[in-house]
Amino acid sequence: MRSEPKAVLLDRDGTIVVDVPYNGDPEQVVAMPGAQEALDGLRAAGVPLGVLTNQSGIARGLLTAAQVDAVNERVETVLGPFDLWELCPHGPGDGCTCRKPAPGMILRACERLGLHPSEVAFIGDIGSDVEAAAAAGATGVLVPTPVTRQEEIDAAPLVAGTLAEAVTLLRGSA
Repeated sequence: MRSEPKAVLLDRDGTIVVDVPYNGDPEQVVAMPGAQEALDGLRAAGVPLGVLTNQSGIARGLLTAAQVDAVNERVETVLGPFDLWELCPHGPGDGCTCRKPAPGMILRACERLGLHPSEVAFIGDIGSDVEAAAAAGATGVLVPTPVTRQEEIDAAPLVAGTLAEAVTLLRGSA
């Protein structure tokens, strides 16, 4: 039986904020319904939180790193502080070890937190998020959105209807 995670890592777009493709405008940051309450509950329990996000718009020349940083700052203004951020600026064909579904960002976050991946959960909205968790040895939870494909839902070991349900699933599994 899994124990309650010592840290929760989260995908950004489609998980904690509404997905705006290649968003470089902080004014377009809108929290996902229920995200604030779910995150506040974890913070109140002393659970470290991190955000891990693929930002291939940088590699594609659609966004600058400064724009992504500004959007991330806005996410913190809207949803509160996070203990760490990891982002992958690479494109799908770059062969990096950080772009989800590769485990690099999760492994770096765990190292920064001083935790083993088995002590961490990663919540995301698409298959590559839960694949990254599995590759790292972390617990993955899928919170589907309208863009999530049925085969991703079918393949996910844990599925929750909302971020709040994902948190309840993780915290109630001890």
